[in-house]
Amino acid sequence: MPLKLRIITPERIVFDEENIDSVTLPGILGEMTILPQHAPIMTELRAGPVLFRRAGEEVDLALSGGFMEVRDDTVIVLADTAERSDEIDVARAEEARRKAQEELSDRQGTVDIARAMAALERAQARVRVVDRRRRRPGGAPRPTANQ
Repeated sequence: MPLKLRIITPERIVFDEENIDSVTLPGILGEMTILPQHAPIMTELRAGPVLFRRAGEEVDLALSGGFMEVRDDTVIVLADTAERSDEIDVARAEEARRKAQEELSDRQGTVDIARAMAALERAQARVRVVDRRRRRPGGAPRPTANQ
């Protein structure tokens, strides 16, 4: 029996579909893959890429953290933010990563290390998702409005 996957943010339902073969998520203790008939689990998620497979197709999302529950072949992700790879503005993600790295390396003044690290993790997740999509055949991201 395949999985049902729901990814929800405070702003919208990002994904709600059945017939999912597997879901790979960034768990707080490391990456984990959920397959059909997985034992019930509830865990915190960190920023990182989410990959799910359905009918031989791979779909990527960038997640900025949240929580996941698995029960009765249903995976529910309550995320702070989640973006599909084709929604990510590559230039903006690269710029956010650069700024976060700069902020962390320049520890003068009142740099909030935790905030800067969280921003870096979010930006890196977005860039990794786009890079993974680019490596797939025919997977170049669509141009954004400002490119």
